[in-house]
Amino acid sequence: MKRVSTPSRYAVRAAIAASLRQDRAVLLQTAHRLGISARSLQRRLAEMGTTYAELVAEVRLDTACHLLAESDENIADIAARLGFAGASSFSRNFARLMKIQPNVYRRQQSNRTSGSKYGPFARKPAGKRFPGPRND
Repeated sequence: MKRVSTPSRYAVRAAIAASLRQDRAVLLQTAHRLGISARSLQRRLAEMGTTYAELVAEVRLDTACHLLAESDENIADIAARLGFAGASSFSRNFARLMKIQPNVYRRQQSNRTSGSKYGPFARKPAGKRFPGPRND
């Protein structure tokens, strides 16, 4: 039996990202990009302790975070680009994984990159507050 080389986690993620850019991430398409059968890809991922669905979710989340932070693309377009049925399903999924709504995440990232050291709701540090020696 011919031994198929095991694609790295990075290579699988790159193939998934490429599939998402074209349409949507399908196991068969990704396996074809990597030059192995879909079943072999599933076996290799199981050996790595992960699944195809988990990697797709990782790539989608990483891409969503990047797009929210680095672009002004609206949430509905990001949702469609990542293969979600709509903006609401994307927002629910993002909030479930990140514990924050996508629009709030975008605002926080915007504050972080705009040179503002503190977000609009963050408390600024008060500085050192060491009491002097007490003379009681």
